[in-house]
Amino acid sequence: MIKTSKMIKLTEKEIAIKLTSLQDWDYYDNALHTDFEFDNFKDCMSAMNRIAFECEALNHHPDWTNVYNTLDIKLTTHDADGVTELDFQLATRINQIVEVEE
Repeated sequence: MIKTSKMIKLTEKEIAIKLTSLQDWDYYDNALHTDFEFDNFKDCMSAMNRIAFECEALNHHPDWTNVYNTLDIKLTTHDADGVTELDFQLATRINQIVEVEE
């Protein structure tokens, strides 16, 4: 299998630099993490469904959990054993869907 630049594990320094332009995400435990709180369960599920379409388009899927109106998301590229450009692409799309305000 040929690895593309999207599948190359980023260094911690590269991750730290990229995080400066990604609102509300943190890096720990070898993954990008965020959480969102919505007004209610329906709004949370609606966001999850919209995110799911982006995940399918990128063929990249988060580890996530939902409890009532809260969504916790963890992004890592398992094939690269760490965070890649693909994780940042998906995180950016997720922020656009959820309309994270800076």
